[in-house]
This record gives sequence, structure tokens and C-alpha cells, in this order.
Amino acid sequence: MTRNNKLLIATLGVLAAILACIKVYQSRRAGASLEPIVLYCVLPHPYFSGVMQGAEAYEREHGVRVRLVTGQESSQANVNQNVESLFTLGHRAFAIYPVDPAGSRGLFDRLKRAGCHVVAYGAQPEPGSAAAFAIATDTRAAATLAAESLVKLIGGRGRILNVLESLTDANTPIRDAAVREVVAKYPDVEIIQTIGDVTTEQKAREKIESALVARGDEVDGIVCTGYTTTVAAAMLLSERHARPGAKRIRFVGLDTDERVLAAIRDGSIDMTLAQNPFGHGYISCTLLGLLLEGWEPKAPYQFIDSGSVPVTKENLDTFEAGIREMTRTIVAELKMKYLNPPNALESE
Repeated sequence: MTRNNKLLIATLGVLAAILACIKVYQSRRAGASLEPIVLYCVLPHPYFSGVMQGAEAYEREHGVRVRLVTGQESSQANVNQNVESLFTLGHRAFAIYPVDPAGSRGLFDRLKRAGCHVVAYGAQPEPGSAAAFAIATDTRAAATLAAESLVKLIGGRGRILNVLESLTDANTPIRDAAVREVVAKYPDVEIIQTIGDVTTEQKAREKIESALVARGDEVDGIVCTGYTTTVAAAMLLSERHARPGAKRIRFVGLDTDERVLAAIRDGSIDMTLAQNPFGHGYISCTLLGLLLEGWEPKAPYQFIDSGSVPVTKENLDTFEAGIREMTRTIVAELKMKYLNPPNALESE
């Protein structure tokens, strides 16, 4: 072998070593630049805005970066595609809204087998899924409270509209069943129409307005168990009740859009239920942060009720403090109620 060939081989060897070092450095740098936690929101929606505010508060207070991702549509296929792309980038801790409780099971199982941590928020996944936790409103209890409150407002007698939201939302069938169970207890209360498959405020307004035009004189109360339907109904009833001589229709809704709160303040509607989307984001990120530190769930799956608060004219200015206090209490109890400290199982 000539001297030039030896020099060429030596040079190539040095270059290969340098390239290998660069690759290792880039890989480590990319890993270090990844946010430890991903909060995945299904699509742009006021509810998810509240969830993201909770995640941002967790990031500020704990110094742990959170990647906020919003999907394009409310479908399990879209969730799967986006989350699996994030997994290939190296993310290993996910807070995900289970848009399809059964369909999300496969995604959660795949993530867990790959060594990821998964926390569901906003709704419960199908039993047996690999999510360690679900942080959500107790959907059935909240819908039951809304229906019972409306029945009380109409004096235990009358006809009501049962207004649902998106039929693809995991919570919709639970809310519908809860409302029907309450009404079934009162022989003098009747659901004269159920409105559903609503995904926008405009569509909700059109459907509710059509029902009121056709049967408004028969309707004594309206219960809405979704955000967009509550906003649409609140706006319609504000207009309707401003007309001299208009029949008063009692109303209970869900969530706390500013327009809904304004309608409660001026007496156009009676009540709404405040959920805790801030807590959904804050608590789920807190759990993922602890899991990444080595804390372990006390059980394979645990549901954490994030709480809800009835909002009427009497507590309009104080209910938000109550919601934040709920979140603080839940977070303070996480380690004691739901988690084992790192290496605790090995030491037993």
C-alpha cells in the first residue's frame, strides 16, 4: 500500500469519527430540546383554550416545558396520526383528550408498550386502556345535577328541550343518558325534543331556534350539556326574554363563556355549571411531571374528578376562586392519594 493510500485511509477514518461525534451531539441536542410533556388538544375550542392555560401555568410554576399541540379535527384517526408523529420525534409523556374512548385504547396501548406515560383528560377512556389516569369532570354527576336543577326551576312539572353537542364527543352519550334518567323520575316532566349533532355555535343556534319557533309555547325549560349549545341557547333566550310579554323559559347550561355569564348577570338565564378545564391541563401535566420523576401510580388506572360548580347570579363573582381552590387541593393530594414515591415498590 502506498504512502498516499495510507494517508487517505487515515483521513477517511478521522472524518468518519468526526461525523459520528457530530451525529451523537446532534442527537443529544435534539433530545435535550424536546419538551418533556406534550398536551394534545383535539381541535381549536374554548374548552381546550382553558386546558392550555392550565398547562401554561404548570410550565411557569414548575419550570418544566410543555409542548401544546392542537389537532385539525375531532376524530381518532387525526389524534393517532398527530400523536404518533410526536412520538417519533422522541416525546415520551402525553396528556390526551380521548375523543373516542374505545378507539383511543389502541393508541394508549401502543404508547405504553413503547415506554411512554399517558394521562387522559376531559373524558374517561374505555376501561382497560393503558392510561394511568383520567382527569375530568364526573360527566354523569354534572349532567344529573344540571337536569335536577332544571326540574326544580320548572317546579317539577313541564316540558323540556334536551340539547346535546357533538355525537362524536365521548361525553355526549353519558350526558344524554343522565338527563333521561333524571326526567324518568318525574312523571310530570317530559322531554319533548332532543337536539344533537351540534359542533358549532351557528348550527346550535339554528337547531334551537327552529325548535322554539315550532314549539316555543310548549317549552318550559332547556338543558344544554355542551359548551357551544349553552352559548347559543343563552344568546337566543337573552333576545327572547327581552321581548315584552315573552314566556319565561328556564335554563341550565354547561361551561362559563363570558356571554353565558353576562346572560346570568342580567337575568336572561338561570344557571350554568362551571367545569375545570384549567385543572384538566394543570393536573394532567403535574401527574406527567411526577411520573417522569419516577413516581408510580398506586393502581393501573385511577379517575380523578376535577370538580364542577353551579353558577347562578348569587356566586357569579366568586365561583372562579372556588374552581382554582379545587385544583390546588387536588394537586396537593396527588402524592398521598394516587402515587407511590420512586423505588417504593422495590423497597417493600
